[in-house]
Order: sequence, then structure tokens, then C-alpha cells
Amino acid sequence: MSNENSRIQEIRRLTTPFTFKNSKAYDSDGNLIKCVEKLSDIRFPIEPKEGILTDDEILKYAADSKAASKIRLERGAGSISDVFTINDFLPWYLGLYYILVICFAIPFIYWGNKLVMFIFLILSILPLIYLYKITNSTSYIKTKAKPIVDNPVHTDSTRKKIEIEGLESLKKYEKEINNLNVLFDVKEEVVRKLIEKRFSPPQITYDRFISIIDSCHKLFYSQSDAALNIIHLAAEDTPRVEDELQKKINTMKTIINQIEDLTNELVININSDEESKEDVKSLLDEMESLIDSVKEY
Repeated sequence: MSNENSRIQEIRRLTTPFTFKNSKAYDSDGNLIKCVEKLSDIRFPIEPKEGILTDDEILKYAADSKAASKIRLERGAGSISDVFTINDFLPWYLGLYYILVICFAIPFIYWGNKLVMFIFLILSILPLIYLYKITNSTSYIKTKAKPIVDNPVHTDSTRKKIEIEGLESLKKYEKEINNLNVLFDVKEEVVRKLIEKRFSPPQITYDRFISIIDSCHKLFYSQSDAALNIIHLAAEDTPRVEDELQKKINTMKTIINQIEDLTNELVININSDEESKEDVKSLLDEMESLIDSVKEY
């Protein structure tokens, strides 16, 4: 479970917005984020730690990072932007190089020294050859291009992208909800794998477990979507609005906690006796009660 905890912590670190302090950017763990300057903008991409996330998870949770750009290029799905993300200092090096070449070449052009002018011409072409080589995305490809798809567990979620800005005072809730969404996705994936490992379909016990997890998934995202709709569409920030948001967030946290409790029970009692089976059954009953109570509400 330690590896899984590291994975959860890393996803939360990548999805939590960075903070500024003394004109420097830091991630949620307090690590300094390197500034990447481009010709058109300045970015602070949070780079994933090595050996924790899969390639697909890096593409999902750290899409603007150098690691994600490298993965896209290796899969044959990259672009020129990905090339320059990896080689972020290249434009500045090329600019300085050509300034120096021009400065040294001007006197020889004035004197009409054709041999030296020819040498400077070659020096001007060499960086272009190198630039062509690194911008040719096929040189990065290691394997056949793979389609990038989301985990099928999440396909039934009705998450809506609403373009309205919403009230600034409610943005803190939006960040919290987004973090809870990430945390739930990770914990749901873990518990599904444990259920499949412990109970082989089509056992009745397996069907009940999966049915409850499916219900938790629908309930969790119904609360998440409803809360985000309130944030984006609320005309004003009132105590009633905040109270409604807090209720939905608390329900989401309760679902996550019960999923985590179920995961722990399955891990601890992987080779269980009858007494531990009763503990798992009791936990499932509690989860069903929670689902029913929220539906009634």
C-alpha cells in the first residue's frame, strides 16, 4: 500500500495549483518549480517524480510537463511545441549563436574575403540541420503510436465543462472538489482491482461489491457535478450556497473514506475467516445505507 499512497500523493501534488512566494513558484510539497520561458509566454510546469506514475497517468495529470512531451513524441503523437518544451533553452541559444556569427561575419563581408564568408555560411547552416533533426518528431518514436484513452471506469461520469467563470469567493471549493475527484479516481481503481483479485465473477459476493462501487461512483460524481454547477452558476455567495456546497463536499469525503476503509479491510483480510467476512459485510451495509440516505435527500 505504500506504493499506492505514493501514487496518490504524487497525483495530488501534480493537480494542486502552485503558489507564489517571494516571486518564486512552489508546488504543494514546498518544492521550487522551475520557470520555463518561451517566446510567447512563461510557464511553471510541475514535473512528475520518476518511477511513481505510469505514462498514461503522466499524460493525464501532468500534460504540460517535459515528461509528458517526451511520452507524446515517443508515441508519435507529439508536436513542435513538445520538441521546444524538451529543448526549452534552444531558441535563446540559437539567437545568441547567430548574433555572434553575424558580428564576426560583418567585417569579412566588408573586406570581401570569400573564403571566410563561405566558412560563415557553413556555420549558419549547421544549426538549421540540427534544428531539423530535433524537430523531426519521428526521431523520438520508440514504439508504435498508442491511442491515449482514459480509464474505462470513468466513462460513465457526467462531468460537465461549464465555461462560466463563477464567483471568485467560491473558487476555493472548486480546487477542493477537483482534488477530491482525483483522490476518488485513484482509490476507486485500487478497490476494483482488489475486488477482482479476491472474488472471481460471477460470484454473488463479487456482483454485490461491484454494484456498490458502481453506485458509489455515480453518487460521488453526481455530488461533484452538482457542487461545480453551484460554483459556476451561483449569482452571489450566500451562507445557504456555502452550506449546500459543504454538504456535498462532506458527502464526497464520506464516500472516499468508506472506499478507503473497504480497501483496507480487503487488504488485511485477503485470506479471511468468517469473523473478518462479517466486518466486510458490515462495511458494505454502511455504504449501502449512505447511498440510500443521499438518494432520499
